[in-house]
Amino acid sequence: MLTFVSRAFLAPLVRLTWRPKIVGRRNVPRTGAVILASNHLSFMDSVVITLMAPREVAFLAKNSYFTGTGLKGRLRRSFFAGIGAIGVERGAGAAAQQSLDLGLERLTAGDAFAIYPEGTRSLDGRLYRGRTGVAWLALTSGAPVVPVALTGTQDLQPVGTTIPRLRRFTVEFGEPLDLSRHGDAKSGRARRHATDEVMAAIQRLSGQEEAGAYNEPPAPSVVERVRRAIRRDPLGSGEVD
Repeated sequence: MLTFVSRAFLAPLVRLTWRPKIVGRRNVPRTGAVILASNHLSFMDSVVITLMAPREVAFLAKNSYFTGTGLKGRLRRSFFAGIGAIGVERGAGAAAQQSLDLGLERLTAGDAFAIYPEGTRSLDGRLYRGRTGVAWLALTSGAPVVPVALTGTQDLQPVGTTIPRLRRFTVEFGEPLDLSRHGDAKSGRARRHATDEVMAAIQRLSGQEEAGAYNEPPAPSVVERVRRAIRRDPLGSGEVD
């Protein structure tokens, strides 16, 4: 109910204030499990997707958004809960799998779930290689994947700013992809090929230059560098801004 009320109030407000261009809303199934796989340019992306989609959408967000105290903490908690955010701990390995498991729960319940295959925001505007968590979710749940291309959201709230700016942006929902032909979710090759298909669809919609590499967060710890070195097939859970 809280999500419905928030969407009913905030979606028209965003449309009136920012006048976004929305393309392909009909491509998002109105019922049943579906994964919205998007490029990632801004902190505002999750807000934009969930408010501009034709149905409620769940997505991952930092758990700290739900643990604040006082009036500010309550307001932030209510806002993120109201737009479909799921609080998770950031990290690789077990934390990443836990995030995917939470997404799978929503899909099993027949909900829409948004994920960023790149794993973190692109600071240079290029499209980075997708991590295979999106394929694991699709092949495990059987849900179709709707590729999503965001354009201009990086100008809404550039890195280092806290107040959204008045900039127009575009959200384009592509045709649903059935990834089942790639094979079983347990197969690393199936996950890789399925993810590459999703990223190719996102690139066709967004027109972004492909980076040809994973988008790694800056200055990882020694432990994290070792962990990444031994992981050949990083699932990744999607950014939890």
